Amino acid sequence: MRKFIKAGLAVVLMMASALGAVAEEATPAKQLFGKVTLPSRGQAASIGFYAKGCLSGGVAIPVDGPAWQVLHLSRNRRWGNPRMISLLEQLSHDGQQKAGWSGLLVGDISQPRGGPMLTGHASHQIGLDADIWLTPMPNRQLSYEEREKFPENSVLRKGALTVDPNKWTPAHARIIMLAASYPEVERVFVHPGIKKKLCETWRGDRALLSKVRPIYGHHYHFHIRMKCPPGAKGCTDQADPPDGDGCGKPLAWWFTDEPWGNNKPKTPPKKPVKPVKPRQLTLANLPKACAMVLGAPSVGVAAKAEYEPAMGASADPTPVAAFAAAPSAGDDFSAFALLGPAPIPRARPLDQ
Repeated sequence: MRKFIKAGLAVVLMMASALGAVAEEATPAKQLFGKVTLPSRGQAASIGFYAKGCLSGGVAIPVDGPAWQVLHLSRNRRWGNPRMISLLEQLSHDGQQKAGWSGLLVGDISQPRGGPMLTGHASHQIGLDADIWLTPMPNRQLSYEEREKFPENSVLRKGALTVDPNKWTPAHARIIMLAASYPEVERVFVHPGIKKKLCETWRGDRALLSKVRPIYGHHYHFHIRMKCPPGAKGCTDQADPPDGDGCGKPLAWWFTDEPWGNNKPKTPPKKPVKPVKPRQLTLANLPKACAMVLGAPSVGVAAKAEYEPAMGASADPTPVAAFAAAPSAGDDFSAFALLGPAPIPRARPLDQ
């Protein structure tokens, strides 16, 4: 009898475990990844595509550095592939030295284990995307409260799609084009009005303009996207940008009614335009390795202080290049369409 009872219990436990696994696979992945507060142990790996993947062994950029400060700390989105963190540290230094930019205000990178986010981005899932504010870093340390409520200072004319000459400076152009100059950067996303301004005024290497891609929403920050690390088996790169500087017909398209429909912001709308709701990704939709990343042990308590430095603590300015050679592992998969905040144009053909 005891044998039958034990066997029955084993079956029940197995069924419960299977049902739990099925339920987890059906749960929106943003809920699973959004509640994880620490990265997984192990090698750094960007797994999947920018809008359909996860991050193993993520590293957090320090809250404050010699030439950067991180915004929106409560979001816990300052994690990335070590190569991205190293790039941001390098850009902050080079920005001061070469672009006359006082320092970076760093926005969202990724969650501790990447994956879909509860709010906001469809991309930023594999630790190779980062947002940089188009407001230079102030010459003082921002408080926690200031970082949470930092204004989204648009560089556009009010109610228009073009740059406001009273807000735009040559330093804005230099910091964007400096980011595009790094070979490991795949794309730099900016508002179409910013791309137009760069096309009209940039006197440096015009070939770099091919990396600067117009997309809605990026009028108060620009978005850096890195290529997959060399040899990263499970990381899926975006296709290279089209040939040319992108300053002709591809850019003119953004200033027609076609991409915007009735949402073209000729005048400020009375009510916010409701964004198109993106498809809900589940764990089953992500690369198989992401389930292992989600369930992997977190970094230890001793390491937590390294990843979460206290406000005001002096940051080590040394880039984390020592981590950069870590190989990646995961599953290949096809690209997933990029989505973004309102106003939402129709899908841009071919070149995004």
